[in-house]
Amino acid sequence: MGEVEVEVRGDVAVVFLNRPERLNAVNHALVVGLVDALSRLADGPCRAAVLAGRGRAFCAGHDLRETSDVPLLERLERLQDVTRRLRALPIPVIATVHGHAIGAGAEFALGCDLVIAESGATFRFPEVGLGLSVTGGATKLLPLLSGPMRAKEIVLFGEPFDGADAAAWGLVNRVVPPGEALDAALAWGARLAELPRAAVALAKSALDAGIDAAFASALDTEVAHAVATDGAARDGAAALRASRARHS
Repeated sequence: MGEVEVEVRGDVAVVFLNRPERLNAVNHALVVGLVDALSRLADGPCRAAVLAGRGRAFCAGHDLRETSDVPLLERLERLQDVTRRLRALPIPVIATVHGHAIGAGAEFALGCDLVIAESGATFRFPEVGLGLSVTGGATKLLPLLSGPMRAKEIVLFGEPFDGADAAAWGLVNRVVPPGEALDAALAWGARLAELPRAAVALAKSALDAGIDAAFASALDTEVAHAVATDGAARDGAAALRASRARHS
């Protein structure tokens, strides 16, 4: 079993982050697997996709316990490729969030076209407090979705917020009771799969056109900032683990 698994349910592909023992925390293998899965969906027969996490969480952010021999710049660029692939897909992708969506996990969700969250889900962008930088296009998407002032509050303070707050701030489309997010996302996926495929692809592309005009620049800037703050990652690892323990 790999770090990412794809199940096809009718015309809907479900892409599972599959490191439940680590709350689907992000390592390089998971990122590579996710990029590969999204690439295969681009040319496949499915007409909609759902991004979900196995186990108790959607994604608890970067796995700070894991080291990698892959050069930092290569890891960052591959991480940014997740958002690029999500937005370039001709089919809509629905994120289904339960448990934690922290750091890179929250960024994965925001990169999707639609987001359904359970009421007990916890979102958080802890990077600044750890001396790090947000990635995944969040520097572009957060101000766009929640407004510049709210985006600065979310990123600068790094405090957790739940599904209801995420919906009120424009980061989530729908909030459902615990345990119902995946079924709700599959229902939406089935509805989207019934629509004319070409029309759905054109609508997604047209709606994203104004956003993506500056998106590539935002992704490049995030990589530069992440490289500049990399030294703080080792200093911040213990603090993030303690913070996760407090909010688990």
